Order: sequence, then structure tokens, then C-alpha cells
Amino acid sequence: MRQIGIEPERIFTPDIDETPRRAESPRAYALRMAVEKLGGLPTATPGFALAADTVVAAGTRILPKTETAAQARQCLTLLAGRRHRVYTAIAIRAPGGKTATRTAAAVVGFARLDESAIDAYLACGEWSGKAGGYAIQGRAASFIDFVSGSYSAVVGLPLYETTTLLRGLGWR
Repeated sequence: MRQIGIEPERIFTPDIDETPRRAESPRAYALRMAVEKLGGLPTATPGFALAADTVVAAGTRILPKTETAAQARQCLTLLAGRRHRVYTAIAIRAPGGKTATRTAAAVVGFARLDESAIDAYLACGEWSGKAGGYAIQGRAASFIDFVSGSYSAVVGLPLYETTTLLRGLGWR
């Protein structure tokens, strides 16, 4: 948000169940998570409220926000040498209650990774809490040989789409 000149007044972490539903597509899951996160924010909050969720998908498989090095290793091994999709959904509530949503997507190509490259990345710790076990804006940038779509959606918040939604809801 700061990159586009917006300084958040407060940051909340809504307590929601982030378990994907059976047969839920990655795109639909990302949107549902953003909408549920927005619904979990205090409604008395003045001003605009924004929630978002990023999903890394290998085919129809939703990869986790990695909590362990073993999970991150599984994700990186799966992604190595292939393309995958990243979906980031945004849900915004304007003062007065009107809401708008949008989902941005990108296709990301990963280079082939050997065990030593994965080991070195795991040692740096950037994978922790990251969808798919990597952060494109960090050391994992050296693994990326292709991005088509919204780069900022892969980072975690699609800035063009966010700005467009905010303006559509009356933000100036």
C-alpha cells in the first residue's frame, strides 16, 4: 500500500478458517478468503477496509502457506522446472458499506532447482508463511524465469487492481 502512496491506519488479522473446500478451485478459494477476511474486520472501522489473500496453485492443487521447512521443500520441489499460477483476490469495503472485489492472476515459471539450491533457500528462511513456500520479491527471484500477469499479485497485493477498486468506491 505504501508503494502507491497509501498509509494504512490499522492492520487487523481476522480469525477465519482457511481450509479449502472440497473441489474448490484456487481462484474461487482466493476470492472466498478475501471476502471472509473482510467480513472478519470490525464493521465500525471508519474509512475504507481492505482484505486480500494470495494462493499459489499447481494445476488445481492449492499449495499451503508454508509453516515448516519440510512443507516449503515439498512446494519448491513441485514448482521446480514448471509453470504455476498465482491468484490474489482483494475485497474492499467503503465507508457506508458498499463492497467490491477483484482477483488478479499471474503465471509464474520456475527454473529447475537442484537440492543445493532448495537447501540454500530453505536456510534463508524467506519461505516461512509464504504461499507456495517462496517470496518472489526476495531471494526466490533468482528462480523465476517467467512472469505473465500481475507481478504485484505474486508479491501479495495487486496494486493496479487495488487502486482501481478504491477509485471505483470513491476513494481519492
